[in-house]
Amino acid sequence: MKKQIKKVVLAYSGGLDTSIIIPWLKENYDNCEVIAVAGNVGQAAELEGLEEKAIKTGASKLYIEDMQDEFVDDFIFPTLKAGAVYENKYLLGTSFARPVIAKRIVEIAKAEGADAICHGCTGKGNDQVRFELTIKAFAPTMEIIAPWRIWDIKSRDEEIDYAEAHNIPLKISRETNYSKDMNLWHLSHEGLDLEDPANEPQYDKKGFLELGVSPEQAPDQATYITLTFEKGIPVALNGEKMKGADLIKALNIVGGANGIGLADIVENRLVGMKSRGVYETPGGTILYHAHEVLETICLDKATQHYKQQIALKFADIVYDGQWYTPLREALSAFVDETQKTVTGEVKLKLYKGNIINAGVTSPYTLYSEEFASFGEDEVYNQNDSAGFINLFGLPIKVKALLDEHKVK
Repeated sequence: MKKQIKKVVLAYSGGLDTSIIIPWLKENYDNCEVIAVAGNVGQAAELEGLEEKAIKTGASKLYIEDMQDEFVDDFIFPTLKAGAVYENKYLLGTSFARPVIAKRIVEIAKAEGADAICHGCTGKGNDQVRFELTIKAFAPTMEIIAPWRIWDIKSRDEEIDYAEAHNIPLKISRETNYSKDMNLWHLSHEGLDLEDPANEPQYDKKGFLELGVSPEQAPDQATYITLTFEKGIPVALNGEKMKGADLIKALNIVGGANGIGLADIVENRLVGMKSRGVYETPGGTILYHAHEVLETICLDKATQHYKQQIALKFADIVYDGQWYTPLREALSAFVDETQKTVTGEVKLKLYKGNIINAGVTSPYTLYSEEFASFGEDEVYNQNDSAGFINLFGLPIKVKALLDEHKVK
């Protein structure tokens, strides 16, 4: 061991990895004190019985920190406003949940006088980077313990063996041993049959989907909803104002019931390998769609197109765990400036996995029916386009004339 460790703060979810880490830490670090920290970012039922389980497996105490509002206001909504989507499909549900949790863990570790912070992320995944970059941002000299990089356990089956040998209760079996991550934004599924991209996800298998149903099982009648935005932030559903976390939860219910937000992705992990996962993001998918629709009438062409470019970089930054960096802060400042006029209402029709536009309005709309009309108007002189085309096409014309000259 690098140094004597007397007190460790553990990022604790109560899942397979962190359940066995508590006794493993005490076995391998001279019966050190283990303080568990669970960040409540909306994983609901997963928090039930967590304190009793943590104490029984060797923790001295468990902090359950409710960070749902901070998670939504300071991480989800800035990413939504940026329009950031990783590799066209992934709405970053796990990615932006890690920095908010890790930051709070650092605060508790400092308050407790801990010697180290421990996490249960594997050496193959992205989360180890997200946790550790945040820890470095707020506690640059803190010791970090990552058991998956140093213990003898090599698989989830061996983890279950360890849990059984130490009488640690688990909510999973070897047959249902998907690796899952739940928060109020999404639920991810990895492992088992999903590891082979040739296998179709078992959407209709009982217990697989948790936030909704498959499109085939959705109602035969469409559901209409209206979302209200103020400066790029969703503030009301069907005219009812509510805080962000509650709005997302409400959209998860209506979206899930209509088969919205299922994504089957083979993504490029930060560490270099490809990984296949299935994501349920019903509310988030609706919000991204609605926000994009509203921007089409509220942003000018140049701003809209440039913002689409920085959205790609923003997504990479979030995915790669670089939330607490000057570049992310600078990009967020740019995004906030673009959102000053993104205010209005978007009406959508939800039907069997589809989100269909049903109308959009804004007091700041740049759309002018008078200018765009195919009917007679008094504001646009169509003859003006001839001169514009001559100037816009001048480089093409010059090159063509030169090419003709070369041929002669």
